[in-house]
Amino acid sequence: MPELPEVETIVRGLREEQGIYHASITGCRITRAEVLWERTVANMNSESFQKQIHGQLVNSISRRGKFLVFSMERDAMLIHLRMSGDIRVEETVTDTQTHDRMILEFENGLRMVFNDTRKFGRVWLVSDPKEVLGVLGPEPLDKNLTGEEFHRMLSERSRQLKPLLMDQHFLAGLGNIYTDEALHLAQIHPLTQSDTLTLEESSRLLRAIRAVLSEGIRRNGASIDWVYRGGDFQNQLRAYGREGEPCPVCGEEIIRLVVGQRGTHICPDCQQLK
Repeated sequence: MPELPEVETIVRGLREEQGIYHASITGCRITRAEVLWERTVANMNSESFQKQIHGQLVNSISRRGKFLVFSMERDAMLIHLRMSGDIRVEETVTDTQTHDRMILEFENGLRMVFNDTRKFGRVWLVSDPKEVLGVLGPEPLDKNLTGEEFHRMLSERSRQLKPLLMDQHFLAGLGNIYTDEALHLAQIHPLTQSDTLTLEESSRLLRAIRAVLSEGIRRNGASIDWVYRGGDFQNQLRAYGREGEPCPVCGEEIIRLVVGQRGTHICPDCQQLK
């Protein structure tokens, strides 16, 4: 599943000529919309979506957590890629692929395609993005999120750390890969109870989260998922997916646990459970 760095890379690619798509759709007007699988649109039927989005200009494209946010003249379109969602930008005359679920055509001869093999991804068209995004926790890269505030947030819960960090209502954008990487960098065990962390440990964890996310963005994300492609953060992984390999810090063998029903990779020496 694409996480914050992968979604940020897609967003930048859609709004910057030098991005991964080598073409921007910012400032382009939608001339045609087609929903190829009815349930792709979460909050209205496909006919209403196609009619309402037609003719709207894409003013800006941004990210909130793992959501792509398209701000237009009258509405906002939100896309969550979920497990297997992907975005393509191509010429309008390009052939449609088997798992394409939604197509937006633009006046400049390009189209944006939402492809989703497993059909978990969703699209919303709303007048106010807060209708969908209002439940999300803070952005981990937000400078207003201080170590003290993060410590307070952790202290108010009594949950295992990894599932809490992946809870989008608590903190927006983290998934399995970057959570494992941040916990390893911070040298904190994923089963640690959140309300047992000291202020110093909480601040160290926040710094680690920001470090791995920033490096992931710099490297255009990780091309591990069978859908997402284009990044090389997978070549920098410290723990995730490295079962049986040596820890880059101490040389101990990385092991795999199951935490909150998710495969989890740790160094048993660097990340001892207190």
